[in-house]
Amino acid sequence: MAEKLVKSRQRVADHGEVFTPRWLVDDMLDLVKREAERIDSRFLEPACGSGNFLVPVLERKLAAVEARYGRSDFEKRHYALFALMCVYGIELLPDNAAECRENLQGTFARVLKLDADDALLLAARALLEANIVQGDALAMTDAKGEPIVFPEWGYLGRGKYQRRDFRFDALTQRSAASGTLFDAFEEHEIFTPVRTYAAMSVDQIAHLSVVERAKRDETP
Repeated sequence: MAEKLVKSRQRVADHGEVFTPRWLVDDMLDLVKREAERIDSRFLEPACGSGNFLVPVLERKLAAVEARYGRSDFEKRHYALFALMCVYGIELLPDNAAECRENLQGTFARVLKLDADDALLLAARALLEANIVQGDALAMTDAKGEPIVFPEWGYLGRGKYQRRDFRFDALTQRSAASGTLFDAFEEHEIFTPVRTYAAMSVDQIAHLSVVERAKRDETP
């Protein structure tokens, strides 16, 4: 079946919305193959649509997780979640943003063969609420006009994760200074996070789903 690259002529006229075909996405990712297959490399798509780029990135990362940690179910599950944590997107249109979250979550569940009530899948849903933002990448604001805030996730080992939140406009300045979207946790702080969380388990991240969804759906 041919890919659907346009939802409607009106959306093309209003927003210039045309999705990138999978073959072209794969060719582009092959140009940065090493980074695309590195579990902890962070990818931000500023016009992520329904996930045409981010889903293939996640698939490559999960394949790397399987190759490296496939013999240990514990490590495989936790590094798979970390791989998902390293995928970010901004999307102007709300239906696309929702589809992007659903497509990434569906890919994660399919590859790892997760049941609907698996805590790992609930944690994935929670982090995607934070990682995929409906907003304007050029203005660096979310749907409410507030500055976009992204979580920086780190895997501490033994099933524990660290989260720090940074404003996107600060991260762009940090990127210009250091060459990456985020610096490693141990490197010198150039910018201060707007919030730092205590170390969290998969179950504790899953609990954030309700909080993140309420925050997103809250009326101004």
